[in-house]
Amino acid sequence: MNSTKIKKVTALVLAGLLSVSLTACGSGSGGSNSSSGTNNSSAKEKDGKKVTIELAISKSSQDSAFIQQDFLDQFEKQTNIHVNLQLIPAEQTTTVLQTKLAVDETPDIIQYNLASATTDLNLERNFEILDNEPWASRIVNKDVLSAYGHLYSFHVSQDTGMQGVVYNKQIFKDLGLSIPKNFDEFLAVCEKIKASGVTPVFMPFKDNWAANIWPAAAFADFVSKNDPNFFTDLNSNKKKWSDIPEFQTFLEQQYEVYKKGYTNADVLSDSYDMAVGKFLNKEVAMMFMGDWLIEGVAQKDPKMELGVFPIPSSQDAKLGASPLGGQLFVPKKAKHLNEAKEFLNFMASKEIAQKIVDSKGYISNLSDVKTPKLPAYKQEIVDNYVTPKKTVLTTDAYMLVDRSELYRLLQDEFAGGLTPAEVLKSWDEKFSQLMKDKEVPGF
Repeated sequence: MNSTKIKKVTALVLAGLLSVSLTACGSGSGGSNSSSGTNNSSAKEKDGKKVTIELAISKSSQDSAFIQQDFLDQFEKQTNIHVNLQLIPAEQTTTVLQTKLAVDETPDIIQYNLASATTDLNLERNFEILDNEPWASRIVNKDVLSAYGHLYSFHVSQDTGMQGVVYNKQIFKDLGLSIPKNFDEFLAVCEKIKASGVTPVFMPFKDNWAANIWPAAAFADFVSKNDPNFFTDLNSNKKKWSDIPEFQTFLEQQYEVYKKGYTNADVLSDSYDMAVGKFLNKEVAMMFMGDWLIEGVAQKDPKMELGVFPIPSSQDAKLGASPLGGQLFVPKKAKHLNEAKEFLNFMASKEIAQKIVDSKGYISNLSDVKTPKLPAYKQEIVDNYVTPKKTVLTTDAYMLVDRSELYRLLQDEFAGGLTPAEVLKSWDEKFSQLMKDKEVPGF
């Protein structure tokens, strides 16, 4: 990828994210393929046989509206196309999909993240441009679905995901706790929660990406206030991750929460898919996560009140705003290309899209689909963080390479194998090599 393209895709992603962050707020990646059949829908129409398409999705995204069973059943009834779900363990999603795409064992549809797809999955080479699909003209905010000047993904929402500390409001109220404004205050909150018999923080670091929620927001908040050119310098090899001493401090903070006994004991064995149950059972009070977790809990128990506040890494930190997640992509080598696009058309239909937007509390990205009254937690985010401009784009928005190795290094810290300083040093080396492999200027 040449420097012009890198600048262009970065600008597009950031522009889309920023425009959404100033007006709204909101919502994580996903297989294998074992289907057989023809490459077009004519066979389905000629002989009336059912076609099966494969939709690959991370297990951490099982609450996605796109795989809601009643929608899949309705789609099959209308089109005679069955959707087979390929669920991939969250920590293996990127590696599995990279392998599938490389050996031409591609699913027909992939749910992933656009910002990550540009770096992880070679977007231009592997995925269909969707500019001319029937629904494309109805998209309100094309930036959040676009790269390199084209639509590459589909979603009915234009929400970004807000990342911070998801917390149980009732537990805070019962214990007389206030939202902590810095790390010392956060530790004091953890101590009081632990004394009440509840686990203060749930860390599901078997899914290594979850270990990056704290640093992704903390790093971004710090440089936005103290070194706003850092990511430009980083991506041109003028600075390194280890050049910022505070980055080491932020990694030490997250580890300290664990070492002080404020978390689940088996942080490297517990996974994200346990999180909803932990909150529903009131076993835990907080988690470093995105507001999509609140949505998942609300689906099970609408009466449970959860909120989110900024990662308290420094005084009055801003709430992290991550790239829009969970878009649908169609691989160029999909075995059922037309049927895959037919699935997107179905999800984009006014009837289905309105149901999704209403049930999820999304801000609609389709001109003929109305945005419903926002859920209380989301309106609170808009009022307290988005409108007063107290959000910051997380590091994910600026990354030009696959972050999987960083996630593994963070896991190694919690396994006791690496110090925070060693994590940053190792990530410097891997990051530099990845940028060099990508032929980014300066590396």
